Amino acid sequence: MAIQLFVPTFDVDACLENIRLCLEKGWTGMGYMTVQFEDKWKEYTGLPHAYFLNSATAGLNLAVEIFKEKYGWAAGDEIITTPLTFVSTNHAILLSNLQPVFADVDDTLCLDPASVEERITEKTRAVMFVGMGGNAGHLDKIVEICKKRSLKLILDAAHMAGTRINGETAGKEADVIVYSFQAVKNLPTGDSGMICFKDADCDAVARKKAWLGINKDTYARSVNANGAYKWKYDVEYVGYKYNGNAVMAAIALAQLPHLDKDNAYRRQLAEWYAEGFKPYPDKIKLVEVPENCESSRHLFQIIVEDRDGLMAYLNEHEIYPGVHYVDNTQYRMYSYAKGTCPKAAYVSDHVISLPMHLRLTREDVQTVIRCVVDYVTK
Repeated sequence: MAIQLFVPTFDVDACLENIRLCLEKGWTGMGYMTVQFEDKWKEYTGLPHAYFLNSATAGLNLAVEIFKEKYGWAAGDEIITTPLTFVSTNHAILLSNLQPVFADVDDTLCLDPASVEERITEKTRAVMFVGMGGNAGHLDKIVEICKKRSLKLILDAAHMAGTRINGETAGKEADVIVYSFQAVKNLPTGDSGMICFKDADCDAVARKKAWLGINKDTYARSVNANGAYKWKYDVEYVGYKYNGNAVMAAIALAQLPHLDKDNAYRRQLAEWYAEGFKPYPDKIKLVEVPENCESSRHLFQIIVEDRDGLMAYLNEHEIYPGVHYVDNTQYRMYSYAKGTCPKAAYVSDHVISLPMHLRLTREDVQTVIRCVVDYVTK
């Protein structure tokens, strides 16, 4: 049987029961289950605010735009970011007419704090940190830099649902954290996300901007009806249709109780991989995970000399890995920075993400290990 990169696992009965409640209530849009999931996510993470969205991409777009408006950033002001990420991260900066400035990565495949410091200028306003594969990298040092330089910290935590540092939710010090609950993430739905601002005013603005700029959403108007005027609202912003819906939240609520257990199994898979590759440090480089980081292990990545050849070899054996990610400076809109982040460029050409999901058995992992070792040592 083929071994796939990602195969999501759902608590089907619990998901269907929650969706059934939505259908019976006649409320599948914004509100009801979305409010419940926001409360549960705040309880789970210890974060002060959480707003459910239709994607993490929407959350990143909102985070940058709201900070730009609140703090008076000018067009062309800079946000330091990573080239080793999905394009949503950096598109959010461009969409607000700000300038992505790329810093290099370190052995964690997250931002290198030394490279970040080197790229700070008088126009720098924020740092966008991506927790690659669930890894917190040296986020603590990035936090220190941001505090010292009075920069905002935006944490792209698309891979980090359940990641902890010293037992605490990773990134609590960030000014905003954005999570993904896309179909193959550790807490899978169909597609959805969560934006968690530290500041209550930013949270309030996000709720309006995500609902076309309207200052009262339909659920609030229904639950908190004010006589005949429940239909009346004002439009405070030119906003977007970014809100999450109750059906996706229903699935998220069913999946949340499994998240820690599922992540623990992912860490077990990672340990099996690491053990199998340990005898070949010259052929197979593992990604560094700091000791104080309890990673969600959304990804297990290795770096090899002939990545493309290895991928073809694995495909021949019905193993289907992936690549996370192409160095964004290879894309035309970011090509102005090509050559500025040599480590990220090298990783982009040599990294491979091995199958990592809950349906893998130890035998599956051993099969993948054997094929990788066979290829790199032949």
